[in-house]
Amino acid sequence: MSIKVTTLNNLDIAVLEPRVSLIGGEETDQLKAKAKDLIEQGNKKLVLDLGGISYINSSGLGSLVNIHSMYQKIGGQIKLCNVAKGVENVFIITKLTSVFDVEEDRSKAIDSLKK
Repeated sequence: MSIKVTTLNNLDIAVLEPRVSLIGGEETDQLKAKAKDLIEQGNKKLVLDLGGISYINSSGLGSLVNIHSMYQKIGGQIKLCNVAKGVENVFIITKLTSVFDVEEDRSKAIDSLKK
C-alpha cells in the first residue's frame, strides 16, 4: 500500500494521500498509524486527499471517522478533498457529509486550513 505524506510550513498542515481502496485491513491500519504519527509530531491540520480512492467500505469509513476523532480530541481540523463521485455517494448515504468538511481540490482544502 502506498500513502504519500506531505507537510507544509514545518508540519503546520499535513496531507495524507492514500492510493488504494479503503476496505479494512493493512491499508486502513497504516492510514490511522500515519495520522497518529503526525499528531505525535504536533500536527493539528490535516488534509486527506482521497483522489486515489475509488472504493471505500464501512471499515474504510470507520478509519476516517477514527482519524477525525483523534484530531478533534487535540483541537485539530481535517479536510477531505478530491473525493470521487462513488465515494462521495457513500458519504452522503451514511450522512458523514455532516461530519467531514469536503473541499473540491487540495489547494482549496489547504487554503481553508490557513484561515
